[in-house]
Amino acid sequence: MDNAVDIFAPRFQSEDAAREHLEALHWAEGPLCPHCGSDKAKRLPPQRGRKTKANPEGVLRKGIVQCNDCRKQYTVTVGTVFERSKVPLNKWLLATHLLCASKKGISGHQMARMLGVTYKTAWFMMHRIREAMTEADNEPLGGFGKFVEADETYVGGKKKNRNTRQQRRFDRRVSPVAEKQPVVSLVERGGRVRSFHVAKVTGETLRHALVTNVDRYSYLMTDEHAGYKGVGREFGKHGIVKHSLGEYKKGEHTHTNTVEGFFSILKRGIIGVYHHVSEAHLHRYTTEFDFRYNTRTMNDFERSNEALKGIAGKRLTYRRTSAVAA
Repeated sequence: MDNAVDIFAPRFQSEDAAREHLEALHWAEGPLCPHCGSDKAKRLPPQRGRKTKANPEGVLRKGIVQCNDCRKQYTVTVGTVFERSKVPLNKWLLATHLLCASKKGISGHQMARMLGVTYKTAWFMMHRIREAMTEADNEPLGGFGKFVEADETYVGGKKKNRNTRQQRRFDRRVSPVAEKQPVVSLVERGGRVRSFHVAKVTGETLRHALVTNVDRYSYLMTDEHAGYKGVGREFGKHGIVKHSLGEYKKGEHTHTNTVEGFFSILKRGIIGVYHHVSEAHLHRYTTEFDFRYNTRTMNDFERSNEALKGIAGKRLTYRRTSAVAA
């Protein structure tokens, strides 16, 4: 298959083609019931939905399958982040492709203009897609003889860019990073990254992130933050670089340049594309950047298909997403 995909590909223009593409990804061996797991099913002809004022004749529903065991009907979007959406399926696939192909992200307003939907709809769609990007494989990073770098950064604007009201709030805080949000990232050299939005960078939060996500036989590489000293003893080796002394590499392997390179991508995306990220949703944005980093060896076609494979089993309702919106 040609890996060069443009936005005029059939699945981005036609709901039928979009549904067929999803079925090929999720039902390679035939329909699988999301209710009981049975693979015994029969396809039904297009069905008319309930009549409404907006659709006096009822919406024509295609791609319906009926399970021969539990007798329930379903489509390929049931049990996924696309379920019960009124947005055409081809627009969902286009939004997924655009978000995966944009190396530093794409703004909600830009997405809304390109899809022909409202900003509110585009914003919600993008959060659903980020949910699909959530890593399903929880295998620990690293392993015997492998290097894992850990570091923290702070996401937020500079004081000089704040308006008068924001500066008054800022001046009441003691720490220069008091209104910024801390993000801890763990990067396996040559492998994956895993990022977390934490409430506070302490020895306790750093230890929890490390021991639950990194193999204890790994070689841990960090800066001189005091929070890493205790937990560093629990790993195969703990290398430390002292940035405060202008030290950025010690020997051949002791450095945190890989994780700092990831932070440069994350911050350029946040500052240059999204501008402002709500504290409540920061974890979803880190998931997006983690996903693109972890699929960096894939082309855009493969990366968007990988995201589409992750839509199953991750229902995300509008109430759950918007209740804590900034």
